[in-house]
Amino acid sequence: MIDPKLLDDLAKRMAGSVPTGLQFLQDDLQRNFRSTLEAGLSHLELVTREEFDVQSAVLARTREKLEALERQVAELEKNQDND
Repeated sequence: MIDPKLLDDLAKRMAGSVPTGLQFLQDDLQRNFRSTLEAGLSHLELVTREEFDVQSAVLARTREKLEALERQVAELEKNQDND
C-alpha cells in the first residue's frame, strides 16, 4: 500500500497549487485530493517493494530449479538413446 504520509504530502502540494482566490478552500481541497488519490491508486493493485523483492527471489529460485530439471531430463534422454 502507498505510504499515507506520501499521499498527505501530495494532496497538500496539489491544494497549495490552487490559485490564490481559492486558497480559503485549501483544507477542503486537500482532503478531497487525498481521497481521490487513494481511490485512484487502490485500483492499480500496487505491491510494496518488499513484496516485489520476495516474489523476484521466489521466481529466481524456481527458474534455477527448472533449469536443473531440464538438464536432468536431457541427460536421462541422452542415456536412454545410448541404451
